[in-house]
Amino acid sequence: MLLVTDRHRSAAAGWVRRYLRPDDPIARALTWATMTSSLSKGVFFSVSVLFFTHVAGFATTTVGFGLAIAGAVAVPAAFAAGHLARVVGARRVLLVTTAGQGLALVAYLLVHTPAAFVVVACAAVGQQAMQRTALTTMIAESFTGPDRVEIRARLRVVTNAFIGAGTGLAAVALVLDTKPAYLLAMLTTGALLFVSALLLRRMDRGAEPRAANGSRPAGVRQSPLRDRTYLAITGLYAVMSMQVGMLTVGVPLWVAGSTKAPAATIAALLALNTVIVSLLQVWAARGAKAIRSAGRAVAGAGTLLALACGLYAMSAHGAIAVVVVMLTLATVAHSLAEILSEAGSWTLAFELADPANVGAYQGVSQTGAALGSMLAPLVVTATAIEHGLPGWILLGVLFLLAGSLTMALVRRQLDGSLLAD
Repeated sequence: MLLVTDRHRSAAAGWVRRYLRPDDPIARALTWATMTSSLSKGVFFSVSVLFFTHVAGFATTTVGFGLAIAGAVAVPAAFAAGHLARVVGARRVLLVTTAGQGLALVAYLLVHTPAAFVVVACAAVGQQAMQRTALTTMIAESFTGPDRVEIRARLRVVTNAFIGAGTGLAAVALVLDTKPAYLLAMLTTGALLFVSALLLRRMDRGAEPRAANGSRPAGVRQSPLRDRTYLAITGLYAVMSMQVGMLTVGVPLWVAGSTKAPAATIAALLALNTVIVSLLQVWAARGAKAIRSAGRAVAGAGTLLALACGLYAMSAHGAIAVVVVMLTLATVAHSLAEILSEAGSWTLAFELADPANVGAYQGVSQTGAALGSMLAPLVVTATAIEHGLPGWILLGVLFLLAGSLTMALVRRQLDGSLLAD
């Protein structure tokens, strides 16, 4: 028993060293800031809808409409953040938008009209999109080659772990189910983001983003809006990134409305996804460090997503045990596709960008992610949820084509580079 305990302690200490205490000062600051912001997300995801409807008194249609508008605002916000990062620095954009989002979450406590709710939602969601652009720009400017993708993967593991921890904290408010409990939970989401901003502010000034040679890259900047390959890959990334909405919106609706599985299955499937992503994201990133292997990873993700769509469709029929097995297999395939898609897309976003115009390129890439997040609920419900098997088949073909076309573009890019050499 002592040996087992020691092994567990050793494993836990190893996880802390790898993920929470990296040697690089920038990686360490980003890690700790990500921990606190992810705790905020976990609490917010768990209590926000109940707060908006039960405490603030908004109708569910108002909440849905407001968040849809906010999602649309996030698309240009992500793009604009890239150019802003080039002008004032990615660290400053990340710091300001983190604190600004904290203010927006606290402001939710003060809104009493639908119009005010929409304004605050746009501020919160828009600044979250800007945060993501600033974060990827900092990583692109501060690290080189494979290190960038591995740092990105490690931060994603930290994000998943602490969102889960935040969900656990939110359980207190959900159990109490009182107005003061929800108010305190929402205040906590803002306070955690202020802590995250403070950690970024205290980052060593000497640890500002730098290029491989210790200075910012110089030269003629190519506009990502004129880079047809980058734009095409970003558009396909928007399609692939809809798989997140498929899991968080589509699958719960499908399980609850079209299968015999008990409601608790939804939480179990989401937990399974979190575990797989946390355990295997770094592994996937290490296998997609080059442009060609990144293209293969995205293509493989498209195939796995098509398989997952087929398995989700099959779960509409059969005994409960069979349905649960189908849903579990679908979630495993879906989760593996998620980590491969993200790892491959990170590498392509970093490696195909012009080093002299990193911020603008990362802004375009994150615009693709924001667009996918905005469209996912609409696309998934209009296909799979509304039409069942034919809808799932259409979704699967869409993901399969997006992955295959990404690989084709990568091959063309590499062939063109070889001819130029």
